[in-house]
Amino acid sequence: MSPEEFVRANTALTAPPLVPEIALHLATEVTPLWEATEAELQRIGLPPPYWAFAWPGGSALARYVLDHPELVAGRRVLDFGAGSGLVAIAAAKAGAHAMAAEIDAFAAAAIRLNAAANSVEVEIETSDVIGAECAWDVILAGDMCYERPLAERLVRWLRRVPALVLLGDPGRSYVPRDGLELLARYVVPTSRDLEDRDSRETAVWRLLREA
Repeated sequence: MSPEEFVRANTALTAPPLVPEIALHLATEVTPLWEATEAELQRIGLPPPYWAFAWPGGSALARYVLDHPELVAGRRVLDFGAGSGLVAIAAAKAGAHAMAAEIDAFAAAAIRLNAAANSVEVEIETSDVIGAECAWDVILAGDMCYERPLAERLVRWLRRVPALVLLGDPGRSYVPRDGLELLARYVVPTSRDLEDRDSRETAVWRLLREA
């Protein structure tokens, strides 16, 4: 089964509650997909299907971008750790030249399907872009501060790039404690299968550059 076939077989087109303008191939039941993916991928060691869910940080960022299209219109925009591609699709809808960076082949397949479902073009980059020379005007990162090594490595790079950097974060453990400017807060409906509550207050931050 190809990644595209797997995505189609295990998801349904659904609009995230905070972003009704966008339809995504999302899991309708969490546990069966997780188990199926583990069985499908255990020999090649790909990560769990984060791409099959609209996480709070990405939902908040997508909402903010759609409500403030002037931030991205006509600009080169990177959605880092794109997952479903929600944020990249929002940027493309707002008039950006959007790229989704995602190293998971199944996520890349989901992004292709989701972009097509929303009639937008999103370029996909499957290499690790952390540390790369910045080729973007805006970098968007939703819900990427859940694991210390990744968060520290990512934020260290993002503080140095000559781009506008926005983070969407629902209070994950490793979001930076300083060097942030609050732009917006949203209450994002969540699933008890994924979170410990029915909604999460989620912030959109501008990450300040190193002095």
